[in-house]
Amino acid sequence: MSPIIDKTLDRRMLLKTGTAAAVAVSLSGLLAACSSGGDSGAVAKDSPLFGSNAENMKGKTIDFAYSRIGGWPPSAAPETQWADFQAYALENYGYTVNKITFAEAPFGELFQKVAPTLASKSQEFNLLIVDSQWLGALSEPGWIIKADDVFAANPELDIKPFSSLVSNTYQVYPDGSGTRWGFPQMPDTQGVFLRKDMLEDPKEQAAFKKKTGKDLPSTYEVLSEIEYTDLVEIFDFFHRPAKGMYGTALMYSKEYDFFSCAYYPFAYSTGGKIWDPETNNVYGILNSPENAKAMEQFVGLKKYQPKNFAAFGIGDMIDLFTQGKAFSAWQWLAVGKFMSSDKVPAENVISIPLPKWNGKLIGAMGGQPWVINAFNDDDHMRVAIDVLKWWYTKETQDKFIKDNGGLPWSEEGAANPEYLSVAHYVKPFLYMLEEGRSQDFWHLPEYAEMLAVQQEAFNGYATGQVKTAAAALEYAAAKQQQILFKAGRTETPPPENVDSLKI
Repeated sequence: MSPIIDKTLDRRMLLKTGTAAAVAVSLSGLLAACSSGGDSGAVAKDSPLFGSNAENMKGKTIDFAYSRIGGWPPSAAPETQWADFQAYALENYGYTVNKITFAEAPFGELFQKVAPTLASKSQEFNLLIVDSQWLGALSEPGWIIKADDVFAANPELDIKPFSSLVSNTYQVYPDGSGTRWGFPQMPDTQGVFLRKDMLEDPKEQAAFKKKTGKDLPSTYEVLSEIEYTDLVEIFDFFHRPAKGMYGTALMYSKEYDFFSCAYYPFAYSTGGKIWDPETNNVYGILNSPENAKAMEQFVGLKKYQPKNFAAFGIGDMIDLFTQGKAFSAWQWLAVGKFMSSDKVPAENVISIPLPKWNGKLIGAMGGQPWVINAFNDDDHMRVAIDVLKWWYTKETQDKFIKDNGGLPWSEEGAANPEYLSVAHYVKPFLYMLEEGRSQDFWHLPEYAEMLAVQQEAFNGYATGQVKTAAAALEYAAAKQQQILFKAGRTETPPPENVDSLKI
């Protein structure tokens, strides 16, 4: 297997079973002022951060473990491809590594599973696949190794990304600092999946022309530039609930970040913001008229969905679409491999970027990085580095992207015609990964509290428990401001009535 690093990579989560975002393990009192890696710079010649060589691991046998997201095949790919790493380690460094072990759970539960082990300085998990929002919660206590220190020892791992969205989402904390902690494992962006066979049907095209006076678009070139209002017109045309066909499907579930990530593009693309990352202020920003109007528009699409729309997560939309019950689905593009079935074969599906709102488009980022346990002993640290070196080889990335649903994220990988031809969802993924087309949200250690507050409030508006979008945003903004003020992240206190607010 070639040790040459391929500049490619991959993406985010599925989760048919979501969980509450609240974290059982409190991080208070655990935060450290400095990372375990100290200041990045020169690395000692005998540092395990260089990985293995021909002598220091020769003849050894070692166990290895990682954490991964339950129900998401790309994060299971390292286990699927592990026999290749076993051969790589033996051939290049002369040691034997046993079958990889792992812990898996949906995102909210996974943090609760790994955080106690890291807090106790255990090396139960030598490498971890984690959500991008966890970078602050993992790095501030000194639980993970700086990626910059690994890059100093192994420049070949410092792979040039396709855009700054990759580094800003999966690597850097604090935001804007340039300090990197993560290694991209499975990047992801958002798009819309459509029934290509229905769009191309001559009878449907004639009927649409008769009803609207417009041609029914069916090509990627036209659909990739479509305006939101024009896309909704197509949803309306294909919405036939009496025949078991709904116009579209989106995520509104209060589990983890389902509602929030599906809603954010509506706000981002119409001039809304969710916070000020420089001051860490939320109140007066999240609860804006622009964001309220965007949420009304987002929830207003319920007219084209089943009655239980407010419970939808990623898996629900996969089921609805692949069972032939929805013309379209707003979805993470990394689930593209799973958005077809015997009933709806892949040749009948087309995926496109999110639509534009008066020419503007900003989507939300998904996806996960690898991070390295700071409490690994020398041997396990070397193997962790070896795993990353193997993971980014061309042979490994070829198998990951072509066979296991991965996506290319590096400058070189994005230009690889073999990757571009893997499936229809690669092109819109890269379109949404271009500079300025998507953005991530907070990476602070308080992310779980902030997320739980807004998921409850936002979903409450979708279900009718909260009467207005403005009220849902007011509650979430005030409570999040209180969380950040108490944590010392902002100097601006929450509004005086924050404790009396209810949903």
